[in-house]
Amino acid sequence: MKVRVKFAKEGAMKFIGHLDIMRYFQKAVKRAGLDAAFSEGYSPHMIMSFASPLGVGITSTGEYFDLELKSVYSSKEMVNKLNEAMVEGMRILSVRQVEEGKAGKAMSLVAAADYVITFREGKEPSEDWKQRITGFMDQPCISIVKKTKKSEKEVDIRPFIYDMEEKEGSICLTLAAGSSNNTKPELVMEAFCGFLGVPYDQWDFMVHRSELYADTGTEEERNLVPLEDLGEEIE
Repeated sequence: MKVRVKFAKEGAMKFIGHLDIMRYFQKAVKRAGLDAAFSEGYSPHMIMSFASPLGVGITSTGEYFDLELKSVYSSKEMVNKLNEAMVEGMRILSVRQVEEGKAGKAMSLVAAADYVITFREGKEPSEDWKQRITGFMDQPCISIVKKTKKSEKEVDIRPFIYDMEEKEGSICLTLAAGSSNNTKPELVMEAFCGFLGVPYDQWDFMVHRSELYADTGTEEERNLVPLEDLGEEIE
């Protein structure tokens, strides 16, 4: 049986990289006493896959990994068992049964993500930044230089910014995510600062990822559904 585990990564744990988080959860699953399935062969490994790596320094209450189990407890029991094995800054939010096979794999389902950008005290970009979000989003093209390990290229990220609004002094973003068209919130903030005509400094704000989505809609109309909602509670 495959289950999808939703977890939060907060506090000092935001400085732990993705590979170490993977190793951490392999050990945590063992400590929790869950009956995890392992691959066959000379070097068996726990059958576990994460939805989308989270950048170092970013907190989240919307992270996921899929785990194959040979036998299960109820969702509530597994949440409790895993939380007893967690360290400060890591919390299990839900465990749900999901579809077997590659089609139901969290990693391949990710299509969008929600982020909350909070400015550090005294670091808001301009006096009128809240009023200028609408004008920023009304642009037909938002060009930014996207850097990779091998090159730099100018790309239009406007089609991949699904939503941007101000709430209680923070910027809430819904961006394209996943293997294709993955858009980092830092790129959007760099473009927004350019639109405002102010210098961009990534240390002026904090980033929090609050949800990951699958898209169950069509090419004409998106229908973003939290990965958690694609599973069912185990009684």
